Amino acid sequence: MSSSKDDEARLQNARETIDSLHDLSQLLQTGLDKNTLSICVSMIEQGANPDTLAAVIKELRRENEVLKAQKSDNM
Repeated sequence: MSSSKDDEARLQNARETIDSLHDLSQLLQTGLDKNTLSICVSMIEQGANPDTLAAVIKELRRENEVLKAQKSDNM
């Protein structure tokens, strides 16, 4: 059974990892916030293919831009 100190250390380690990933993400100008990065890391840890996940994110962004363009055209 894990102790509260172990849980706190794991949580702190996870926060530091996400902070580091977010810093790297900003340097690479990915546009991903900490929450999105955390979700992506969790999905990859559960077996999601990183390349497929990246492709899905790119496609969602493209679709979002199309919807924004359509919305502005209808105004």
